[in-house]
Amino acid sequence: MLIVAARQATDVNRQNVVVLVAALVPVAWLLGTFPSALLVARAHGRDVLREGSGNPGASNVARLLGWRAGAIVLLLDLSKGALAAGGGMVIGGRAGACALGIAAVIGHTLPLYRKGGKGVATAAGALVVLYPLIVVGLAVVWFVVARLLHKASLASLLVTVLFPIAVAALRYDVWEIVTVGALALLVIARHIGNIRRLLRRQEIDLDARPS
Repeated sequence: MLIVAARQATDVNRQNVVVLVAALVPVAWLLGTFPSALLVARAHGRDVLREGSGNPGASNVARLLGWRAGAIVLLLDLSKGALAAGGGMVIGGRAGACALGIAAVIGHTLPLYRKGGKGVATAAGALVVLYPLIVVGLAVVWFVVARLLHKASLASLLVTVLFPIAVAALRYDVWEIVTVGALALLVIARHIGNIRRLLRRQEIDLDARPS
């Protein structure tokens, strides 16, 4: 009887966790919509949606306002993903972290009321909660590629493709590999315009300044 009661209590607790995580998905999405790049650019009298590449992200802000402003946007966007995934980890373990982390990335890329960003930094913030060593390693790859080729989008696409490969190589559960792969596809989809410009050799350099 005690074993049956314990199992029932465990099942109820799991159901409560699932319900709580599901209830927090809209909150994580809303967190993801926080317009980091827009606010930092506006504080300097610039419109990141109309200048540079038009993308509300750290790279475009860095082109317009310098690396310090870009670093602030990067930190804020990373924090959105990390806070969402961290909260999910506390409440529902790795599955909860994935659910709320992805919700934050979707909020960043698809905020509904304005143009969204590419999702790389917010995704990195979420993934660092789950795979810190992979994130650190691929951050080095991103930096090297971006500095050598002067193309932030190319570096972002490369690490996006490499991430699910790294997760699979380290033999994480299949559901995690599939989840990270789906997240990678979302980020790649947000880079379709960049891919076209890269193929036409028209992509803006990381160090380019608006004329």
